[in-house]
Amino acid sequence: MTTDNNNTQHTTPRAKSGWITDMRYGQSISLEFFKANAWLMILIVVAILALIGLRYKTRTKMAEIKKLNSELQMAQSAKLNEKAKYMSIIRESEMTRMVQERRLNLQFQDQPPYLITVPGHEKR
Repeated sequence: MTTDNNNTQHTTPRAKSGWITDMRYGQSISLEFFKANAWLMILIVVAILALIGLRYKTRTKMAEIKKLNSELQMAQSAKLNEKAKYMSIIRESEMTRMVQERRLNLQFQDQPPYLITVPGHEKR
């Protein structure tokens, strides 16, 4: 009998521990809980994976939208430059036509006019 009392005295019960310690040692959630709620666990995992996939898809689409917006801006600026060149050519050809119609004997200059400065004379 003394040996039985000694064995029970040597195995001291654990001090009252919190749910974190129980969770750590796997005592809080039993195997029966997982068996009974396996469909719920699978559903939660599938939902989380679907949300992660949706987030990834959204981010890739947003990056594509950002890239396409920058391409659109570049195309719009190129269009504006081409339109300005076209309008310049139209104005130039219209002016040339009017000069020839009225026989003014004017010609288009390829170089800009020169500014001649004389030392000692200031421009006012």
